[in-house]
Amino acid sequence: MKTGILSTEDDLMGKALAKYHKGEGVSMLTVLCDIAEDETYDLAYFFRTYEEMPETEKRALDLVKGKTLDVGSGTGIHAKILQQKGIHIKAIDISPYAIQLAEEQGVKNAVCQNFYDLKDEKFDTLLFLMNGIGLVETLDGFEAFFKKCDELLVDDGQIIFDSSDLIYLMEDEDGSYKINLNDAYYGEVEFQVEYDYVKGDPFPWLFIDFENLAFYAEQYGFQAELIYEDEHFNYLGRIVKR
Repeated sequence: MKTGILSTEDDLMGKALAKYHKGEGVSMLTVLCDIAEDETYDLAYFFRTYEEMPETEKRALDLVKGKTLDVGSGTGIHAKILQQKGIHIKAIDISPYAIQLAEEQGVKNAVCQNFYDLKDEKFDTLLFLMNGIGLVETLDGFEAFFKKCDELLVDDGQIIFDSSDLIYLMEDEDGSYKINLNDAYYGEVEFQVEYDYVKGDPFPWLFIDFENLAFYAEQYGFQAELIYEDEHFNYLGRIVKR
């Protein structure tokens, strides 16, 4: 579990987004992963409209209610939509460039802040989109995560999140799944961002299947509900206090 925010020097992805927004630099960003093929994104993806969002995100935004914390808000695309719907929204991100972009797009309460550093605030909804729940980094990180959620949520509050089950990466030619139970959980990955031939520092992230997510939620006094899943192993979930 890491606290604090990124320095402008270390915020490679934020720099890429800021350059793109100004019409400068290249428009493509590559994300390297230690267990899967590299993925290349058109930076326009991080400025997508509601109509361009996947069904998972649209359904998530429909579930949001009350005073809401958008964690890992990025350029503010979700916060802006919720703000327009009259939701009392606070958007936080550890990227100073992303927060500046969110403010430029009209998000009124965008703060460069780490989720684990929040204190003395209460919310009805904690929102973690684009696999934002991955900030727990490893399965062991759920203890600190749920402790912070318990601290920040009102008694009848909710956590809305999406994630993906990476089990498909373990699929063998015969259709079975090959998992080494002696290895770390297959959803614990390491990412690295590359932009314009410059690579940022590697960082850990977590993708978690719903069954394991529900198990850990139960261990720390919460209950998870599966809301929606698509045909690509992506799903939307809701977590409440028991």
